[in-house]
This record gives sequence, structure tokens and C-alpha cells, in this order.
Amino acid sequence: MPAPSDDARTAVLELLDRRSDRATICPSEVARAIASKAGADPTEQDWRAVMPVVHAAIDQMVDDGLIELNWKGKSMPSRSGLDRIGRAHRED
Repeated sequence: MPAPSDDARTAVLELLDRRSDRATICPSEVARAIASKAGADPTEQDWRAVMPVVHAAIDQMVDDGLIELNWKGKSMPSRSGLDRIGRAHRED
């Protein structure tokens, strides 16, 4: 059975794969996806209990260079309140 952080990491990548290259997702979308897979009703508040795991996974994925965080188009070096998750785009 995967660890909760693995579920969060997988959910982030799956949700991003369903979007255009520059699209972003909300951390709550990740939590809802995990809660839904666990059988919880994603329209209820059950997903909020998953947010600490989602935040930990996001922090690690940012450190690993897999994703970037931004808010209203402005890049953020780390999670700070409101944020959006997008694919890491490296300039070559």
C-alpha cells in the first residue's frame, strides 16, 4: 500500500497531466482526489484532513524541482498561504 505522501505526489502529477502545459492546479484539488479515491465524499469536508499530507508532498516536489508554485502569475519559492501548482519549466 502506498504511503499517503506517495498518493499525494501521484495525484499532483495525474492532475497536471490532464491539463495543458502551463495550466495549474489547486492543492485542494489534490486533497479532494485523494479523499475520493479513499471512498470519501469529495464534496464534503473530508478532504481537508488530507491537506497536511498534500502540503508535505508539495514541499518535497518543489525541492525536487518537479513542480513550481505561483499565485496570480507570480512565482513563489515555497508554499505560503494561497498558491497554485504547475509543472516546473526550466529555461535551457
